[in-house]
Amino acid sequence: MELSQIALNNGLTFLACATGIIILVVGGFLVKLLIDLSKLAKNLNETTQIVNTELKPTLENVNQTLNSINVIITNTNNGVGDVKTAIGKVVDKTKKISGSLIGGAINGFVTVYKLFKK
Repeated sequence: MELSQIALNNGLTFLACATGIIILVVGGFLVKLLIDLSKLAKNLNETTQIVNTELKPTLENVNQTLNSINVIITNTNNGVGDVKTAIGKVVDKTKKISGSLIGGAINGFVTVYKLFKK
């Protein structure tokens, strides 16, 4: 029995040592993980601060650009409206002139026809 007791004690001692080593290795990895997560949190904080400081001026520039584009579009729209109005007036005058020319030509032909008819 003594031999089996010694073998059992040796087995338990080996198991305890192996378990301790595994716990130390896993603990070391956990400490490394916590250090890396801490560095990641610091980097994320710095990145967030950089984005916040750079984003505000960028958004202001974009807003100014959009306002400038809006003014250009409004001016262009007004100009197009003025051109449409001018073209409409020219077309109306052209219609009146061509209508009176055609009417005058018809009256002239009728008069000439009446003269030849007599």
